[in-house]
Amino acid sequence: MGVSVVFGSTDTKPGTQDVLVVSDHEKELIRKNGTLVRYPRDQIIWSPDEVADRVYLIESGYVKIYKMSAEGQEVTVGAMRNPGEMIGLAETLYHGHRTCYAGAIRDITLVVLIKEQFLDLMNAEPGLAIRTSKLLAARMRAAESMVFELVCWHAAARLALFLLKVSDSCGIPTNSGTKIKLPLTHNELASMIGASRQTVTVLLNTFRQENSITVDGREIVITDPKKLAAWVNE
Repeated sequence: MGVSVVFGSTDTKPGTQDVLVVSDHEKELIRKNGTLVRYPRDQIIWSPDEVADRVYLIESGYVKIYKMSAEGQEVTVGAMRNPGEMIGLAETLYHGHRTCYAGAIRDITLVVLIKEQFLDLMNAEPGLAIRTSKLLAARMRAAESMVFELVCWHAAARLALFLLKVSDSCGIPTNSGTKIKLPLTHNELASMIGASRQTVTVLLNTFRQENSITVDGREIVITDPKKLAAWVNE
């Protein structure tokens, strides 16, 4: 059974999303110098050990960053990347190889810049260089938060917090609550919070039974955020 979730930053402090998303001016610079490419849902954008020689601007759609466990299970190692964000930065700037996978959550459109083009752009546009530094810093902080949550919180708290965060950054207000949209399987949700698919299924049913969420087909609606937040504070 699939559910619907839009991923935003794992950090909901004011201004965080502004750091992650490039400005309209920066988008135009990247579009002017880059190449537009499209990937269908589930297409792999890059794989581990590939040479990191380009960066990407997400024009539309959502991208997941993940690794594969020894058992063949996807393990998400970063927040989902949203339209307006750049991806592939750290390893490209570090002169390294990819260490994880990037995959399309649904059909996506990207603007691709080879490394030399991106370096030239940052030299010519100091604002873009500052933006890149802030973006990498924000992602490092988000990664630290993710490690803390995985170590210190139980699965119910992690899932509840995850739903609350994405509803804050990407939810759509409705008469019945905050709707979160983007098709994801229970496996994908599980990889995001470091749990099993069975655990996620049980927890979603628990949240639904206590009337903190409703699930209608492929949509989750948070109907009582206070009840959901209580799981985080246990």
